Amino acid sequence: MDLSVILVNWNTRELLRACLASVRAALAASPLSAEILVVDNASSDGSAAMVAAEFPEAQLFANRDNLNYAGGNNQGIAAATGDFLLLLNPDTEIPVGAPDALVEFLRTHPHAGAAAPALVYPDGRLQPSVRGFPTPQALFGALSGLGRLLPRSGWASYHAAGLPSDQASRVDQPMASAFLVRKSALDRIGAFDEQFPLFFNDVDLCFRLKQAGWEIWYDPRVRVVHVGGASTRQVRPEAIRRSHEGLRRFYEKHYRGKLPHPVYAAIVALIGLGGCLRIAAARLRGSRAG
Repeated sequence: MDLSVILVNWNTRELLRACLASVRAALAASPLSAEILVVDNASSDGSAAMVAAEFPEAQLFANRDNLNYAGGNNQGIAAATGDFLLLLNPDTEIPVGAPDALVEFLRTHPHAGAAAPALVYPDGRLQPSVRGFPTPQALFGALSGLGRLLPRSGWASYHAAGLPSDQASRVDQPMASAFLVRKSALDRIGAFDEQFPLFFNDVDLCFRLKQAGWEIWYDPRVRVVHVGGASTRQVRPEAIRRSHEGLRRFYEKHYRGKLPHPVYAAIVALIGLGGCLRIAAARLRGSRAG
């Protein structure tokens, strides 16, 4: 099997329907041998029933409990038989030719463990979808504003600005909303770390890929429509809290004991403070909207 397309869904039935229709069309026009795996995380909106009725070619895993993003993807990855795994969020639509182009890219770049397309909004605007790793320097540059003042320095590396729009680039961590990964690379490093159930699991995965010597590429010549935040928008303050918790866990896993204790403690404190401020701002916006 050439390709396994894996989608993890939670209560986004209509977006999932549109995504699967685009996958069906893309695979029908493709020479690749492919399979579709849909993991539904205990949705209450009829998502699983819709997949079973309208997309019988898909392998459906209708979970009774919500395994979150990491656990759901790991369930699909364990069942997948393709040499390449295309991880798709249900709020994406993939055009004809995109799976072929991404697979061909990995086939012709044997040191590449993963590749991601450009993400665009439904109106065609390019979506920021690539970041550097949140190293201490990059994170401090983003939080302090030094990155904006010194855009060509390491202080600005977290936002990975200035990537060419007409050629592929090696990057640290593209968003995993549409992410093609080599199965043999996951066999070596392991799948998603479920200590990161919802956020920063993709960052951790990319970090481990690069630590193991694999390259990660971003190819803006391939474009995928991405609505963005369809599941997490349903629980916005909680999503912010869990995002900052994911970042704290990332630092605990990869930097604890490797940084001077005062530096590590200061970064963890900044992560917590930033989360509190963002949650307060989100609740204030919600109260005004109400």
